[in-house]
Amino acid sequence: MYDFGGQVVLVTGAASGIGRATAERFHSEGASVVLADRNLEGVQSVAQELGGDRTHCLEFDAIDRDSCIGMVRSAVEHFGKLDVLCNIAGIAGGWRLEDMPPEDWHRMIDINLNSLFHITQAAIPALVESRGNVVNMSSASGKQGQPYGTCYCASKAGVIGFSKAVAAEFASRGVRSNAICPGGVKTPIYDNYTFPDNAEMDLIDRMRSLPGFGEAEVSDITAMILFLASDEARFITGVAFEVDGGQLNL
Repeated sequence: MYDFGGQVVLVTGAASGIGRATAERFHSEGASVVLADRNLEGVQSVAQELGGDRTHCLEFDAIDRDSCIGMVRSAVEHFGKLDVLCNIAGIAGGWRLEDMPPEDWHRMIDINLNSLFHITQAAIPALVESRGNVVNMSSASGKQGQPYGTCYCASKAGVIGFSKAVAAEFASRGVRSNAICPGGVKTPIYDNYTFPDNAEMDLIDRMRSLPGFGEAEVSDITAMILFLASDEARFITGVAFEVDGGQLNL
């Protein structure tokens, strides 16, 4: 559907889930793809399946600023430029507010939000040069308060605000920035997701989309990411797109 031939795309969280599906889709549309994740073996396996010389694998720790910056620099040095940055790496989890350990709060904020600052700050010079764009992974939870999700909701709402601010600041330099807000998706991020004991399930059930959980491999999420990154969306910036099966609006 799109021609990303000659373009370089950096995808974080590329070892599994939405990140992996996104990297695979960009590669199929002709892009050279940098697959970044804390799971180096995971991205190497993805690259091996994709084959060819249009992939480059990098290990990084989203909690560590130096690691985030070094990952971006290595990506740009390897292919010589950067056209699209997809910040997809993230974590999820549920706690009662009164029981959430501060260290878990800080870890989630570091991975889901602070890493976007470190990575995007490092990538901006290359994106300005290429007049590229950023697609950040937020969540329906960034627009909707959810029980037992104070930290997750806060981090994903921050992603939306960050994306809009980048769009406003860099519009005059030709860089676009948008966010995606998926509903519940069956990916490894939720494999170990647990709710607190005696959670009020009637509250949780109200947050589900009408079609139920989506599959990352076949969902419209990756299609929306590619659309936003393409020239077809050259007049779209500063928007947080909901891809949630009606979770927020029905």
